[in-house]
Amino acid sequence: MFESKYSKLLTVILIVVIVAILGLLGFLGYDWYNKYFVENDALAFVENYTNDVDKEAADNNTVSDDNTTETATNPIDSIERTNTVSGSSGNEMPTYKGFNVVGTIEIPAIDLHYPILQKVNKSSLETSVAFLYGAGINQVGNSVIVGHNYRNGLFFSNNKRLDIGDIIYVTDNSKNRLTYRIYDKFETTPEDASFYSRDTAGIPEITLSTCNDDSSKRLIIFAKAE
Repeated sequence: MFESKYSKLLTVILIVVIVAILGLLGFLGYDWYNKYFVENDALAFVENYTNDVDKEAADNNTVSDDNTTETATNPIDSIERTNTVSGSSGNEMPTYKGFNVVGTIEIPAIDLHYPILQKVNKSSLETSVAFLYGAGINQVGNSVIVGHNYRNGLFFSNNKRLDIGDIIYVTDNSKNRLTYRIYDKFETTPEDASFYSRDTAGIPEITLSTCNDDSSKRLIIFAKAE
């Protein structure tokens, strides 16, 4: 009798363990599936978006007398000063999954490619990264871009791996593509916004903001256009 009850208890425990393992595998599988498709959708959008910039640059190439090709450049001084938050020189804004897009961000060091959405809300931050505050994408002054840290590689989850000197590429709706270099990285309280408005000495800057891994603080990254 005792052995029979013991055997039934072991069977119940085994069933519970199997169900728990299957549940965990299902959760991890869904997380991987969601991450895979979110990242691939974002990458496809960014590639299409930046291809337009590359095509325009190619169209503007000039051939000199000795048949050498000089690629058109986009120095900071020649940027058209427009409010890229509200649009691109009066043109209709591109959209991504129903959200207006003000630009794209690429960070090679962590293989990040995302559209920058115009508005910050629960739905937009579950879709991509978003513009929170500032001068406007690639405009003189500071622009704050925020994204979730899901600790799974999505959005700004890997920002903790970035170092001083790493490169960030930002393209805006006016087809300006700027290179930013990280020059500061620190943590602060969730309420701290003291650095949002700052003197950038006439240079476009971006601030990347996300939670740290336990969500107790904000991980902040400063980068300046070169």
